[in-house]
Amino acid sequence: MNKLGLVGKQISYSFSNTYFKEKFEKLNITDTTYQNFDLDNISEFPSIFKNHPEVKGLNVTIPYKEQVIPFLDSLNEDAANIGAVNTIKLTKEGTLVGYNTDYYGFQKSIENDLKPHHTHALILGTGGASKAIAFALSRLNIEFKYVSRSPKNEKTISYTALTVEVMDKYTLIINCSPVGTFPNVNDCPDIPYEALTDKHLLFDLIYNPSETTFLRKGREQNTTILNGLKMLEYQAEKAWDIWNL
Repeated sequence: MNKLGLVGKQISYSFSNTYFKEKFEKLNITDTTYQNFDLDNISEFPSIFKNHPEVKGLNVTIPYKEQVIPFLDSLNEDAANIGAVNTIKLTKEGTLVGYNTDYYGFQKSIENDLKPHHTHALILGTGGASKAIAFALSRLNIEFKYVSRSPKNEKTISYTALTVEVMDKYTLIINCSPVGTFPNVNDCPDIPYEALTDKHLLFDLIYNPSETTFLRKGREQNTTILNGLKMLEYQAEKAWDIWNL
């Protein structure tokens, strides 16, 4: 029996667990199971393979997409360029290889809604997920800036710098922060929502709730809105392909 799983912290809500269990039932896959590995600290990571030698692959979620890298034997090229890992494969040789399928999932889920005027993007947040989004935007030739409460370089601006002029230029806005996730569903990133127009596209990596306050405020300004569910589905299928190479 092969085992796959998800590594993260406080992940009882996890999309991946439900998604793969339903996939296995639908396709009558009986030789593989999927399990959550909820770690208080990334230092517990090696114990997964020690206690579960049948584990062949893992997904990785917040807050360990960057912290897990030192525990891996190698990274594939995209994951190395991004600097974050959300998929791990145990090879036949017994080595752990890190991949990133987040950028693929994001790119696939947004490409049909991109318009020619979406040339500049704001990435809200600077964690592991934001790195994958930045990688995808670069592949799409979309210029971007990170938005952070404490900017550390010229590629990052503060929330207080989001003037009407800035919002008018940056018509694609992606929330990579956890702000607005269940149960804190009334929270939202601190951007000037009144500056949004029907030219803007708001993408929230959060999928629970399906319409976050961030997206609702965008919809009220006639903005196009997308949540992270399709992205998760695409990245999950890409991970499945990697595990079965």
